[in-house]
Amino acid sequence: MRIAIVEDNINVAKGIAYRLQDRGHATDILHDGIEADAFLRRDGNDLIVLDIKLPGMDGITILRNLRARGDQRPVLLLTANNDSSSLVAGLDAGADDYLTKPFEMEVLEARLRALGRRKATALKVELRFGDLAFNISSWVITCGDQKLEMPRRERALLEILMSSIGRNVPKSALLEHLYGTGADVEDSAVEVNISRLRKRLVPLGFEIRVQRGLGYQLVQTGSE
Repeated sequence: MRIAIVEDNINVAKGIAYRLQDRGHATDILHDGIEADAFLRRDGNDLIVLDIKLPGMDGITILRNLRARGDQRPVLLLTANNDSSSLVAGLDAGADDYLTKPFEMEVLEARLRALGRRKATALKVELRFGDLAFNISSWVITCGDQKLEMPRRERALLEILMSSIGRNVPKSALLEHLYGTGADVEDSAVEVNISRLRKRLVPLGFEIRVQRGLGYQLVQTGSE
């Protein structure tokens, strides 16, 4: 999954991001409320971790704006231990869950997994292409009766390719999905992961085609 972290405490935001990245998720970090509001209007993250107290624009306003435009992405609020009035306002504004600071990372992960399962149930639990199946909730990948094991970045790459069957995915979109917006990563990092994933898929009857200037697309071997 791709998760937006809106938190003005840089150390807290980085701590959450590193933990989630270790679990195979892509992350985007924003520290300013106004920037976060603009970012969330154009970006397609799966989940949002949103602090209530932010510079520029508070989290409650960001959340209200989100819901006002019909955006139903799951939102986990972060709030100070003694800020019950803001918490109530956040839940009334449409937050799906909350955590009070300080919190354990294991609890944060569990809450996000629960929100991810709800989102997958409400939308689409499994991606399918031919015999290839990708369970979004569990991140289990199978081809027929065979369970496929692969590193998290290759799984994340396969996820976005299977979500875009019939369409080319630009390299920039792959970079953002794998490493998060603004990550200082060379384009070659995508090519390395594409090459590794391609080697796994070819024996199964799938290939990753590239069209220069357009991007990458997952197809079945022999398809036109």
